[in-house]
Amino acid sequence: MTELKAVSLAEVSEGISKSVKPVSILWQAPDTIAFVARGRRQRSEFHADPSDEVMYMIKGEMNLHYLTPEGAEKVALVREGEIIYCPAGVRHSPRFSPDSFLLVLERKRRSDERDRFFWYCEKCHAELYEAVRHVADYREDPVSRVYEEFYSEESRRTCGKCGHVTPRPAG
Repeated sequence: MTELKAVSLAEVSEGISKSVKPVSILWQAPDTIAFVARGRRQRSEFHADPSDEVMYMIKGEMNLHYLTPEGAEKVALVREGEIIYCPAGVRHSPRFSPDSFLLVLERKRRSDERDRFFWYCEKCHAELYEAVRHVADYREDPVSRVYEEFYSEESRRTCGKCGHVTPRPAG
């Protein structure tokens, strides 16, 4: 039998704050994933996860931007110590500062499932770019990888509807 061991979220958060990596994987079991994420300086994409997500705000506050089925953008404020449920397929964008920490619990992806990442024009809100990925291992930091892909080419950041070019983040 496997040893059952508790994890200190405070210690994990402190470890991430001293690391360059934005995520610490607590476990990747056959059916579940649990990780602690540090906020990013800038988050512009919306993510559609093929499974439900449960998010618990360990430290700080998060503005969880999400799109309704009609395409309207809404924001749910999640304060320190609060938990929120995000159903599978809901396009969402968790935005919280680099000194904030979030626990995320998800179902591990099946081999036929894909995560989808979307960027929208800041001016006219038309869809700019979609990246579709099979996320098999969160240690590979899939969010950072799709950010690099999106920001690496101006054509991906140029709106076909209004011509606006989304600038690269500073730094």
